[in-house]
Amino acid sequence: MPYLKIQTNVDMDEARRQALLPRASQLVAEQLGKPERYVMVRLDPVQPMLFAGSDAPTVYLELKSIGLSGDRTASLSAALCQLMQDELDVTPERVYIEFADAPRNMWGWNGGTF
Repeated sequence: MPYLKIQTNVDMDEARRQALLPRASQLVAEQLGKPERYVMVRLDPVQPMLFAGSDAPTVYLELKSIGLSGDRTASLSAALCQLMQDELDVTPERVYIEFADAPRNMWGWNGGTF
């Protein structure tokens, strides 16, 4: 159900990528109170990005989940920004996050929907 997409201009080696993915998956599961077995995390290849007129390290995240309510986004934002700072050394003011609630019937899995 939960899907986190990470886009950044921060170059990282394989060890750093492999450390980020499980930490992100676990954080999303914990923050949303959902089993990690349903969490998907995608880390896009490094790409050119400009934010606030600067190409300094930056991150864009998309978090989609069934039942994601607006009252949870502030704590999710804090946790995800902290993760990006810990793992990629990107300060919170250089992180944008798009949150989206997915209706159950619009999220497919295992040949059906939720």
